[in-house]
Amino acid sequence: MRQIILAAFAIAALCSHAVAAVCTKTAPGLTKFYSDALGIDQRSTRFQPAEQTSITAANVSQLRVKWVYGLSNDEPRSYPLVTEDTIFIGDSGNGLVALDRQSGCTRWTYKHEGQIGSAVLHEEKNGITTLFFTDRTQGIVALNASNGTLRWKRSPPGDNPVPLLSGTPLIHDGAMFVPLSSIEVALATNPFYGCCTTSGGMAAIKTSNGDGLWYRRTIPTLPQVTGRHFLFVHEQAPSGAPAWGAPTFDSKRGVLYFGTGQNYSRPTTNTSDSIFALNARDGSIRWLHQFNVGDAYNTSCDLSERHPNCPKPMGPDLDFGAPPILAHTLDGRELLIAGEKSGAVYALNPDDGSVVWTHRAGRGGALGGVHWGMAVNETLGLLFVPVSDIVAGHLTGKGDARPGLFALDLTSGALRWSHLRTARCPDRQCSPGFSAAIVAGADVVFAGSLDGKLEAFDARNGKLLWSYDSWRDYPSTANGKPAKGGAFDAHGPMLAGDQLIVSSGYGSFYQRAGNALLVFELSGNKEP
Repeated sequence: MRQIILAAFAIAALCSHAVAAVCTKTAPGLTKFYSDALGIDQRSTRFQPAEQTSITAANVSQLRVKWVYGLSNDEPRSYPLVTEDTIFIGDSGNGLVALDRQSGCTRWTYKHEGQIGSAVLHEEKNGITTLFFTDRTQGIVALNASNGTLRWKRSPPGDNPVPLLSGTPLIHDGAMFVPLSSIEVALATNPFYGCCTTSGGMAAIKTSNGDGLWYRRTIPTLPQVTGRHFLFVHEQAPSGAPAWGAPTFDSKRGVLYFGTGQNYSRPTTNTSDSIFALNARDGSIRWLHQFNVGDAYNTSCDLSERHPNCPKPMGPDLDFGAPPILAHTLDGRELLIAGEKSGAVYALNPDDGSVVWTHRAGRGGALGGVHWGMAVNETLGLLFVPVSDIVAGHLTGKGDARPGLFALDLTSGALRWSHLRTARCPDRQCSPGFSAAIVAGADVVFAGSLDGKLEAFDARNGKLLWSYDSWRDYPSTANGKPAKGGAFDAHGPMLAGDQLIVSSGYGSFYQRAGNALLVFELSGNKEP
């Protein structure tokens, strides 16, 4: 009788908790890859051609949720790498997971307790495929793609004592280019912290072992003491100019492009709020274009503009966080497109950084304008610009908010169409804007909103074709961990074959938190 009772309790326990699905075939396919960078390609176009996705304006209404994976925290910001049968994605607090595309079962897991904050990258050499990801504070990790075993791990490169790896690196020809920022922007909230000493930067390391190739500080001069407060706390400058976002590679010119953010203290430099063009071989500067002079800000200013570490005067905090896009116009001209938190979009001559055209899409602000990434469709001659325009207190941009999606003519910057959004409710977590990076297909554009809507637009005219509301619970998931949807933010959606893959629930900045990795698939369609 005792054995029967114990067995009954065991069965009840199993029934009360969903069981994670483990794949019978653990080795992933590594023949076909659907991206080479955070920006899909090394030019950061965020565009998937017809041979990479079968999802179009004609069939997008057939998208259905295929399966859901419950992530381990509510700040998902890892962008997936997809092969013919596997999705590799960072699950912060758990590790990097390899999931079967059809069922969501787990092929393998590399256990890692830190914050995975990048896209998953890959490189094939001598018949071995290596995966790479970055932990926001711990550094860079390289794994064997077949089984998830560790190949190497290294700390963040450079000379920053409090580094932050916010932007996804880029890989080209055996080198990994790593954008560097700093935690110091937040440490400054401590009035006894001597703000500030760190510089943003870009580093190149070997993909084979993580050894350094070169390192370029965005602020060439070292900081000096500029004053003090509380008698003993030294104030220091110059500092800041972080590289928050991913770089873009220009194979024709051998150049690496990336944007920087504001200075953390005064006096400011001519390298903040700028677009850099570096020689990819040695890190030397080809050209540099600054767009906002004198922008100095750190998060102590959010507590009070009278905080001893808040720069005076306080700047507007207008970063270039989205990767620049190297695009071709219909008449064959090359342009480097940069979107800023000010709401402005700039088209630059990639040879010298001179401005070709400018278009202001949103009102901008510290959480406004362009955040994580735009997309282009060169065949249509269009640039797609997502605008967040979130309220950010005293750092909110001037004028009326314009949250939504804008299509600009690549050649001239003229507006071709726009789709403005309204909030679903008055709460701050219901901000209607598009902060997350977007992705484009042959005739369709996908964008996820801060109020939990995933939407598809006709790329030619902006017509809303499909919408999915992720603000719901997902009690049944592929890994047995209950999930719920929230804000779409950070790296945004991915198109791969007949599937649309996106994480819902980025809970920073007072947004609705969640932990759902959503995989949609066309009903009845085969991928290319």
